[in-house]
Amino acid sequence: MLALLSPRLSLPTIYNYYHSPSSSIRFRVSPLVDSRFRVLHCHCSKQMSNSTVDAAGEPSSLASDSGNAAGNTPDADVLVQYIVLRRDLIDSWPLGSIVTQGCHASVSAIWSHKDDAHTLDYCSPESINSMHKVTLEVKGEPQILNLSEKLTVAGIAHKLWIEQPENFPTCLATKPYPKSTVSSFFKKLKLCK
Repeated sequence: MLALLSPRLSLPTIYNYYHSPSSSIRFRVSPLVDSRFRVLHCHCSKQMSNSTVDAAGEPSSLASDSGNAAGNTPDADVLVQYIVLRRDLIDSWPLGSIVTQGCHASVSAIWSHKDDAHTLDYCSPESINSMHKVTLEVKGEPQILNLSEKLTVAGIAHKLWIEQPENFPTCLATKPYPKSTVSSFFKKLKLCK
């Protein structure tokens, strides 16, 4: 649900309502859309009675082991898809081309494992609007090939995208996995910025 707010509705009013423990509705105010209106996103959730807002104004759970949207996996084991791009290409290719490469790898990894239990859960109607992806970067071709080899040896299903007709690797994406299963393979990589 999306609603436009009048500028006369003050942020403290929204902030106080957001904290209302009796409400199962949470609100998050996004940046100004124009000088007269703010956009307000309204989300309903069964978990909201266990939630609060952190110092940055983002929702955070009071319970350290609360479940995901489906309620069956701890936060630490949220299903996630890792996408790794090459920094050398990010610096030399148009942004749209880089995004396209990541999309190719992501879709290919998911489609190639469409019958996998984690992929089915990740793409289920209950989860489709709350997917978790982490986009990272490596320096260049040798690093992406090395990462792909390590993932292959460890049995981590992924797609190394080879761009054609150039025939060189541009990025890779894992199939969806519980975060605890795969995060160790990516902990030394930088977030893509």
